[in-house]
Amino acid sequence: MGSYIVEEMLDWSEDLETDVIKLKNGATVIDCGVKADGGYEAGMYLARLCLADLADINYTTFNLDGMKWPAIQVSSDNPVIACMGSQYAGWRIAVGDFFGMGSGPARALGLKPKELYKEIGYEDDFDAAVLVLESDKLPDEKVVEYIAKHCNVDPENVTIAVAPTASIAGSVQISARVVETGIHKLESIGFDINCIKSGYGVAPIAPIVGNDVQCMGSTNDCVIYCGETNYTVKFEGELEELEEFVKKAPSKTSSDFGKPFYQTFKEANFDFFKVDAGMFAPARVTINDLNSTKTVSSGGLYPDVLLESFGIRHV
Repeated sequence: MGSYIVEEMLDWSEDLETDVIKLKNGATVIDCGVKADGGYEAGMYLARLCLADLADINYTTFNLDGMKWPAIQVSSDNPVIACMGSQYAGWRIAVGDFFGMGSGPARALGLKPKELYKEIGYEDDFDAAVLVLESDKLPDEKVVEYIAKHCNVDPENVTIAVAPTASIAGSVQISARVVETGIHKLESIGFDINCIKSGYGVAPIAPIVGNDVQCMGSTNDCVIYCGETNYTVKFEGELEELEEFVKKAPSKTSSDFGKPFYQTFKEANFDFFKVDAGMFAPARVTINDLNSTKTVSSGGLYPDVLLESFGIRHV
């Protein structure tokens, strides 16, 4: 999945303001923001690749203190495979001095992580690997060889699209994770994600506010404080049980909720393990259960925190 998206990215690299790099081992690297300028369209292609093109993605606007702020809208009728099987940044790639978080169809080939694919009952078999990396460095031949080995493909059949957090393309693809973030939170609190039939979400897109770590804060805040998701499910249980899951799903249930993520991260000495994982969730979660025909919602939107996170100056 994603091969024709790659073909379009290669054909339209000039329009997308991306750079296409052929490595010595035949692999292809598409720079969407490390050295290349990239932008909104490059970010859209990254988001599509992350989701294995199993979702419909559009730009929209978000009302942020009266401003029509850029936002992204994601919908999928195959959200578990699209989000957890592909988009979830579940592959930590560290080779030499290179580090990046991997998303996209290649994760299914490498079974990263294996337990998740067992849980959702998904396997893939293909002779080419397409991966999206969130990194401030471009991968080299050694990184490609590592990926190719784990995906059981030849290096020349590896394509990697890469953008740092502190880039427009990177910011776009992170906000496009709004549906995935909600599914991941639901899974972490014991909800059977295999009953999710469709997913829809909207999240604002963060501006560039500084370096990668600072942008990690603002991009996460887009989902944590102003991300909104809707899921259609066939829940095998009592309505009261579903209500309890929905109560626990939004980011507001986290002990770290209430201030820009960068502040929380800094107070934790930039150690992710000291940050409450429950914070990584949409601000509002709504579930429509097809079995009971009831709809349950929890959470709210908190644009004031986003305004602080973005550091907007009115002049």
